[in-house]
Amino acid sequence: MGALQHASMVAALLVGPLALGCAASKPAPPQSVPAGESVVAANATPVELATDGWENLLPPAGLEGFKRVPLDPLADKPVWQVRSDGSLYIDGVGAKEMLLSEREFGDGSLHVEWRFLPLAAATGPVPSSAAPANAAPVYNGGIYVRTALDGKSWVQLQVSHADKPPIVGDLIAQVPGQPERVDVFQTQPSAAAPIGEWNAYDIRLRGPNVELSVNGKPAAAWAACPLLTGHVGLQAEGSPIEVRAFRYRPL
Repeated sequence: MGALQHASMVAALLVGPLALGCAASKPAPPQSVPAGESVVAANATPVELATDGWENLLPPAGLEGFKRVPLDPLADKPVWQVRSDGSLYIDGVGAKEMLLSEREFGDGSLHVEWRFLPLAAATGPVPSSAAPANAAPVYNGGIYVRTALDGKSWVQLQVSHADKPPIVGDLIAQVPGQPERVDVFQTQPSAAAPIGEWNAYDIRLRGPNVELSVNGKPAAAWAACPLLTGHVGLQAEGSPIEVRAFRYRPL
């Protein structure tokens, strides 16, 4: 082998691995997001990283472990849609129902991240009887704690943009022995985010105490809840909502 050939082989041996190393170090191109897929769940603290005893309560695709409870006749459409990223889309237009856990919960903390979507985001047809054509948009829903599985007694942390209470940050309840609805309204202005932006509800349940914080600010607090255990869940009523976090941690 000549000196020139030997030098060429050495150069190839040295440059080859270097070139492969440079190619391997190039960052992978960003993955595209399928049309209609939620990209916001990634902005929530991933469930697998939620430590200190937090349990993910977002339902699976088949809603196993949960029960649809009618407030009006159940809507004939997919109201509760679980996306591939684990987030939940609630198509509440023309619907009024609960989705309750089949499991009961006692004292603990509940963390929920949710937002209203503009009504144009609803995936199903809006029934003609749902509202007059010139009616104002309805942005309503709720988060349930200490609730009976048949839906007859309940405690709801209100999710509503409206001109008067109950609104985001208020608490309403229907409990045994009290024919009238219990209203516990916050004493300060609502900390609700605008339509399309995320809200965080932190709910603390301890004995008869139900305390709510909205986006880090104290909201409604009820110190006389007679229901010490119950099911947790969500409400569909009139508007599209996304939920990217729904977690529980016992005290």
